[in-house]
Amino acid sequence: MTDPAAIARQFVFPGAVLTVDEYGSGNVNDTYLVRVAGGQGTLEFILQRLNPQVFPDPERIMHNLRVLDNHVRPKLLADPGRRWELPSIIPSLNGADYFRDQDGAFWRVQTFIADTQTFDTIVSVAQAEEAGRALGFFHGLIHDLPVHLLHDTLPGFHVTPGYLAAYEALAASPPRPDQSEQALFCQRFIAERKETAEVLEAARLRGELLSCPIHGDPKLANILFARDTGQAISLIDLDTVKPGLLHYDIGDCLRSCCNAAGEEADLAEVSFNLAYCGAILRGYLPQVASFFSVADYRSIYDAVHLIAFELGLRFFSDHLAGDVYFRIRRPGQNLHRAMVQFALCRSIETQEAEIKNIVRDFQKA
Repeated sequence: MTDPAAIARQFVFPGAVLTVDEYGSGNVNDTYLVRVAGGQGTLEFILQRLNPQVFPDPERIMHNLRVLDNHVRPKLLADPGRRWELPSIIPSLNGADYFRDQDGAFWRVQTFIADTQTFDTIVSVAQAEEAGRALGFFHGLIHDLPVHLLHDTLPGFHVTPGYLAAYEALAASPPRPDQSEQALFCQRFIAERKETAEVLEAARLRGELLSCPIHGDPKLANILFARDTGQAISLIDLDTVKPGLLHYDIGDCLRSCCNAAGEEADLAEVSFNLAYCGAILRGYLPQVASFFSVADYRSIYDAVHLIAFELGLRFFSDHLAGDVYFRIRRPGQNLHRAMVQFALCRSIETQEAEIKNIVRDFQKA
């Protein structure tokens, strides 16, 4: 791969590039922290090489980020009451919002939001409420962005019936056959729940749920919390901003935050935390009440159940395909990830009535 330090020097920084180091633990893109000499000290930026297998048309991603920035930044300047930061795009020397190296790889740079931290698991009910408030605030910022201005950068993303069809075709003759006990469990789990895959798309086709701008991947690790106040002040990894259903975001946020054991946990530790669920919705729903419909409330349980199932389906499919989408750090990691999501899905199922009651309580309020 091209030297990231050499790539960094192809962008317009306010000073000389000092260091370029690997950063984060993302499963998709290659990410680096760039330190640059500034007038009052060192400045930091994020350099990324986008994964072409995931994002085959990255220019469209940068278009969406520009549209998002143009829509949101004036709102933030007009209402400084809540601290909220959006990463800014740093142009390349040729004036574009990105740079392609001699191999055709796609690189981009954004500002680094300092004095923040991310978490792999929720650490308190208060933090869960703050995560929900952040997602609701973001949805409030973008709900009036005309959806036709956004490219669909990932066609089929979160459309569970499509993932199911792809899995069934793959499972008939997988590149990596697996007859282990864990793999057979995953096959049975998927077969028993395949009829639920249509629930959100069916509601969309009936006109009950409407397409709108979404984040696309608001898992806990993509929420930045201020180190001093603990307030959630940004949603990052905006590559998946696109047209979709709000419930893709709501379901993914609940799925991620309410599994206190985390996505790499021992299976015996995986469960859906109702207290965190209530806190997230307590933070989220007041932010979106002005544009939330009865069908939106009614579909929250379906969303969290479906997204947990969908992610397990995707992890297991990638395991059978030979780990071509999600990055792994050890053999069998995607199989284990699938098992974790299916364990979470089962925990959600056992608490269906309680989750729906939480939603009803907020709807009445």
